[in-house]
Amino acid sequence: MYKYIVRRFLMMIPVLLGVIFIVFFIMSLTPTDAAEVILGNEGTPQEIERLRDEMGLNRPLLVQYGSYVVNLLQGDMGVSYKNNMSVSAQIFEKLPNTLILASSAVLIAIVIGVPAGIISARKQYTFFDHTATVVALIGAAMPGFWLGLMGVLLFSVKLGWLPAAGMGEGPAGLLKSLLLPAFTVSSNTCAMIMRQTRSSMLEVVKQDYVDTARSKGLKESVVTIRHMLHNALIPIITVIGLQFGVLLGGSVISENVFAWPGLGRFVVDSIKNRDTPVVLGCVVVIAVLFSLVNLCVDLLYAYVDPRIKSQYSKR
Repeated sequence: MYKYIVRRFLMMIPVLLGVIFIVFFIMSLTPTDAAEVILGNEGTPQEIERLRDEMGLNRPLLVQYGSYVVNLLQGDMGVSYKNNMSVSAQIFEKLPNTLILASSAVLIAIVIGVPAGIISARKQYTFFDHTATVVALIGAAMPGFWLGLMGVLLFSVKLGWLPAAGMGEGPAGLLKSLLLPAFTVSSNTCAMIMRQTRSSMLEVVKQDYVDTARSKGLKESVVTIRHMLHNALIPIITVIGLQFGVLLGGSVISENVFAWPGLGRFVVDSIKNRDTPVVLGCVVVIAVLFSLVNLCVDLLYAYVDPRIKSQYSKR
């Protein structure tokens, strides 16, 4: 297992290098000049050209890319073009807010989606199954920005129960400001988890070992959790892990609708300002987080199914 984990970490290196180069190339195609962004409308052509030389923007793209990678290996993500602040400091200031939102959304989706999927599989073709399936389809198809706006209109404007935007201070304020964006972000994830749980449970519900467990006189709850759900967990874990990785990348729409000070909103603002160092820094952090989530998912596979652990040890 240790060798497998080390190999996975080593595989992250070419992935990060490729992602950084792609973003570098795309940002170089934008018409706005970084020197013009820094100096603003008052900058003269001579001042803009001098600043471009100082920043190394006149160098070939591959040279700029190589210089950035070397600095990144030394822990330097650069300085923001907009406010001249450290990129890493700004990112790690926003990252905890995104972690809070993503973790809360995934937790809500698991608490609602997994039990709903289990019950739907156990009561296939019943009223509950049809209702849960329809609700899941609606949740998967509903645009996040529309759901967020409707939530603000109902719970903030009409009822006045929850704040419309921003991040509250203190545990109580944080919880109140977190509810609307967390439920909005979790809607699509909850629908996917529910549908995957139902599908996975239906694949194992008629297996021989389930009938054997029932013939031993085990309680139905024990049969469902220990025998059925345990053997249906692999695809469910996959969906949860992928969705969590996506949410860690920044729930861009929800963070903008609710003015949540997270990484997704920060990336969008940086792209608008053509703040290349910030965009690159965010991409690096997001790519690392996504890779770590995928590694954790693979390790959970080994924990759930010992056969997978033996395959990892042979690699």
